[in-house]
Amino acid sequence: MINKTNMKTRQTYLKMKWNASVPNYFLLLLSILGLLGCTDFVEVDPPKNVLVAETVFDDPATVESALADLYYNMRETGMVSGNVGLTTRMALYSDELDYYGSNPQLLEFYQNRTLPPNTEILGWWSGAYTIIYGANAILEGLQDTTFTMEEQQKFRGQALFVRAFMHSLLVAVFGDVPYITSTDHRVNNQVSRVSGDRVHENIISDLVDAIGLMEDIAIANGERTFIDHDVAKALLARMYLLTEQWELAAGQASDLVAAFSLEEDLDRVFLKDSRETIWQLSHGRLPGNTQEANQLIIPSVPGQTFAMSEGLLSAFEPGDQRRTAWVDSISDAENTVTLYYPYKYKARFDVTESLEYAVQFRLAEQFLIRAEALLALGDVLGARNDLNNVRSRAGLPNTTAGTAEELFSEILAERRIELFTEQGHRWFDLKRSGRATELLGSEKPNWERTDVLLPVPESELETNPNLLPQNQGY
Repeated sequence: MINKTNMKTRQTYLKMKWNASVPNYFLLLLSILGLLGCTDFVEVDPPKNVLVAETVFDDPATVESALADLYYNMRETGMVSGNVGLTTRMALYSDELDYYGSNPQLLEFYQNRTLPPNTEILGWWSGAYTIIYGANAILEGLQDTTFTMEEQQKFRGQALFVRAFMHSLLVAVFGDVPYITSTDHRVNNQVSRVSGDRVHENIISDLVDAIGLMEDIAIANGERTFIDHDVAKALLARMYLLTEQWELAAGQASDLVAAFSLEEDLDRVFLKDSRETIWQLSHGRLPGNTQEANQLIIPSVPGQTFAMSEGLLSAFEPGDQRRTAWVDSISDAENTVTLYYPYKYKARFDVTESLEYAVQFRLAEQFLIRAEALLALGDVLGARNDLNNVRSRAGLPNTTAGTAEELFSEILAERRIELFTEQGHRWFDLKRSGRATELLGSEKPNWERTDVLLPVPESELETNPNLLPQNQGY
């Protein structure tokens, strides 16, 4: 077994200290004010430089531009999406993808030997807190504006969601983390980590407030690229499930089951106009599809980077139509090697028309959240029905699970297939169910029980010793 403590090799990397380097966030450019009349602020070109100006909050359109900047950063950088998102990294870290490249950062994920100097982990941490800083700046700026009540509620609700969402990813990956609610860098430079339970409480509080603010506000959201009360409910259902608040989880999921519909055609699930999408990140004014497709679709063999693991491929039941619709393969010229890759997103990035956006929340997950919550509440029939809704769409017969234990195992197995290579769902399910070491310990040569958390970036500990101690095992 590799001892990670003895493997701390120094690497050269840029120190991206969110709390010291971003004391100012928004850029107010008179030259873009004419572009900000569009109500679809996801389509607004976001500012690339940031500078606080009180006059940002003189006009709702400039706040929409500030929110657009948060969308842009979630879409293009860090954990949420883009080239270094959770989808590929945590699929490597768990048991979904094999890696054929030589990038030392990715090898650390694949071989479960991530080290505190890993620059991608640093990027996740600093990028997430930069986005959180931006959300807090909006919340603070809205405290003294002349906006209508509806405008204030809409902006506050969206900013609260962003703050909660980014903290939910941080705590899932790093465990105890600071929960930042201020833009005062003098305070933020000295923050300490708080318990994961406390972080979950704060996330839930922010989401409840966000839903209350946005519940009765009509937000034009045809392509589901805006944050609205349904998006906040989707994350809240996840958080209630994680914290085992079963009745509340079932309630939030039920609201969404009533408001959305599953796509009957599996090939339509990840299109930008899918009716089961609750929230997705678009690509702004320029056409483009997802970076996930660019990374996961294998162009040639050799030449591949990621491919589906044998364990994931063998987990599909016979007759599962997702195996046909969401998995593709490619062979080398001699037809001696065949590799399989996720084919949920089918369009590569550089196109003249956007066909797919990066889906963050969709209805199938909510059915499975409610199934698990209802089972925990003793409603076996309700749990079975929700599970069967997802299975039926995949062309599978109803579950034959006879006991509650068997049904729980089938719900987790269904989550593995329905949500494979989507934002680290498999990894987080292994972690929250306590099965990570049991299942990965025998498959991953370097696995240690402390690998359920990634290390806090070394440079952050050096900058702010209040973040100590480092996570165990590092």
